[in-house]
Amino acid sequence: MKSGAKASSEGVNLGEIAARVGAAAPMGDILIRGVAALLDAGPNDLSFVTSEAYLKELAKSRAAAVLVQKNVKLPTRAEGARPVVLWVDDADLAMARVLEIFIQPPSRPPVGIDALARIDPSADIGADTAIGPFITIGKRSRIGRGSILHSHVSIGDDVLVGENCEIFPNVNIRDRITIGARVIINSGCVLGTDGFGYRWDGSRHMKVPHVGTIVIEDDVELGSCVCVDRAKFSVTRIGAGTKIDNLVQVAHNVVIGPNCVIAGQSGLAGSTTLGTGVALGGQVAIRDHVTLGDGSMVGARGAVADNVPAGTVVSGMPALPHRQTLREQAALRRLPDLVVQVRKLQEEIQKMMDRQDAKTPR
Repeated sequence: MKSGAKASSEGVNLGEIAARVGAAAPMGDILIRGVAALLDAGPNDLSFVTSEAYLKELAKSRAAAVLVQKNVKLPTRAEGARPVVLWVDDADLAMARVLEIFIQPPSRPPVGIDALARIDPSADIGADTAIGPFITIGKRSRIGRGSILHSHVSIGDDVLVGENCEIFPNVNIRDRITIGARVIINSGCVLGTDGFGYRWDGSRHMKVPHVGTIVIEDDVELGSCVCVDRAKFSVTRIGAGTKIDNLVQVAHNVVIGPNCVIAGQSGLAGSTTLGTGVALGGQVAIRDHVTLGDGSMVGARGAVADNVPAGTVVSGMPALPHRQTLREQAALRRLPDLVVQVRKLQEEIQKMMDRQDAKTPR
């Protein structure tokens, strides 16, 4: 939908939205039928403002109401000249809560087992599960109560899927993997491929067998096309509450702590360890056997080659403390001008030397 998410034609009362986000109740009876960006919003839509950078867009917006972060200073304007304002502590978080009202859930298979699914007789399927068509479930695998498996999901032998999980089409979960409760796995994910382990034996790259497993803890979400490799031995682990974006590579024996966030196209090499609440920007690369402490952050496209202490923010290639990276980048931008200045100084010095040589008796 071009203008944003939409509710039913009747809409949602703005007072209900205010209560949901902890804002003061507005005057009047205003119906909100959708949410949209400031410039896309129409007279029945809700939008939001997170900083003063968006005030110009707010001035042009036709939105009925806006969620505005409390630290934003709005310019003084005539009454009624702008949308109704709901003041909130965190506009992004408030909008997330509003979107829960307007969300349209994806189509899901009905509760039960589709006739086109192939399930081994030794598998255990919990109550109230929804098993779509063209699904395969291997020997001794267990699917927890209330979980939803969309079409073309492949689950190997001895896999445990917890309660109330949702696994979208074309996910491949190989043998001996444990998945906790309320886990969301989006389309195209592959869990349980052997790690990228080879050893040169003098004539060829010999494949190193990977006999370990994977544990995905509760409330994890994996974006589309995430690959999580099996451990060489022991466990590749993704901690509870961690959220991983699309196209992320998690190599063998990686341990990711609880409540981490990892943006798209990042790659974690073997035996990397992330503490609690670590945040990785897009396209971050982390070398093997590196540890990132609790609450540390890596800026987009950072290349981490050494351990990162807890609470530290690093960026760049190689990744350094973020302020140092910014200073180096600022210095690099001045480099062309410095080159010109050095050349001029060289020319002046050469002229001085030439004049001195001319004065020297021969």
